[in-house]
Amino acid sequence: MNQVIIIGGGAAGYFTAINAKEKKPELEIVILEKGKEVLQKVKISGGGRCNVTHACFDPKELVEFYPRGGKELLGPFHQFMTGDTFEWFENRGVPLKIEDDNRVFPQANTSQAIIDCFQKEIDTLGIKVLKNHGVNSVSREENKWIVKTKEQIFEADKLVIAAGSSKKVWQLCERIDHTIIAPVPSLFTFNIKDKRLIDLLGTSVPNATVKIRNTKLEASGPLLITHWGMSGPAVLKLSAFGARILADKNYQYNVEVNWLSRPTTKVLNILLNLKKKVPRKTVFLKSPFTEISKRLWERLVVASEIQSTQNWADLNSRQLENLANQLTKGVFNANGRTTFKDEFVTAGGVDLKEVNFKRFESKKHKNLFFVGEVLNIDAVTGGFNFQNAWTGGAICAGALCD
Repeated sequence: MNQVIIIGGGAAGYFTAINAKEKKPELEIVILEKGKEVLQKVKISGGGRCNVTHACFDPKELVEFYPRGGKELLGPFHQFMTGDTFEWFENRGVPLKIEDDNRVFPQANTSQAIIDCFQKEIDTLGIKVLKNHGVNSVSREENKWIVKTKEQIFEADKLVIAAGSSKKVWQLCERIDHTIIAPVPSLFTFNIKDKRLIDLLGTSVPNATVKIRNTKLEASGPLLITHWGMSGPAVLKLSAFGARILADKNYQYNVEVNWLSRPTTKVLNILLNLKKKVPRKTVFLKSPFTEISKRLWERLVVASEIQSTQNWADLNSRQLENLANQLTKGVFNANGRTTFKDEFVTAGGVDLKEVNFKRFESKKHKNLFFVGEVLNIDAVTGGFNFQNAWTGGAICAGALCD
């Protein structure tokens, strides 16, 4: 029972292979990678620095970052967690660092440090990696797994599918009786054409609250105006948690933005005070809120039907209310989405009900395992998708050694 085949030469596949071989050196492990190169997502993640994990050390808190899979990962996170990830890499000569936003990177500031670490372990342990080996079929014969690529036929006692979120791999899973939850994109930015945002590329606010109208979806955090609309952590979080709902709406929806994350009544009171305190100052010329840049302020003033020459004293109650509403519940029509950088993440994959998360093993077939994004697990941006790969890989590795 020592032959193991791992489909997928990415983070999840490598981590599973290395941990299993360390625990049980007599395992014969082969990694099959369809592409010319391995560890491609590791290489490009975090702008080429590899956002290894996130500095959140409580399993109950960590699962909150997973729109799908949080409940299932709670148990596994008690076994292998962020702190274990730190220790694992540091023990192998790759110290990690926590940045201001709690994202975690190698101290070397390059993803190559992670790739070199994995490659060294693979070479030292004698794990075979075959590139350009796309898998065409998987079947069960007696107690063996038969894996066919264009090049050759492999036999294995245990099979790990760690090939990420690809249609072809999901079809393989379906052929061996597993249910696939249809994939929809997660982590995307909102396409919004609106005169309030034109030419404000790069403008950001530190803590906006963003809602999708007529749903319960809401998220807070930094918001960034981009060439095509809105991005930043608040929007990306909303796109992840709303992945299914927004797909059902065909990406046509109304976004409500509170640029200040303050109640409308409080903001209106501030504006009424300004009318009393600085009656002769021109409204258009200066933003009274440090969070809102001058140019964004100008757009919101104009959208409130206030003339560029009007003083605070000139404003009537309707104009003040308009301005308070623009600041705290401005509505923007979104039409479409844009993939966020190279971090293409999908919501969808192998149905979690069919997996035993104590071992990351199929409930339908003994000695079949799933790790990483092939499962219907995804997270917001910030290193969480990798933590899913490390946790699943470590637990699956233990199960492979039984």
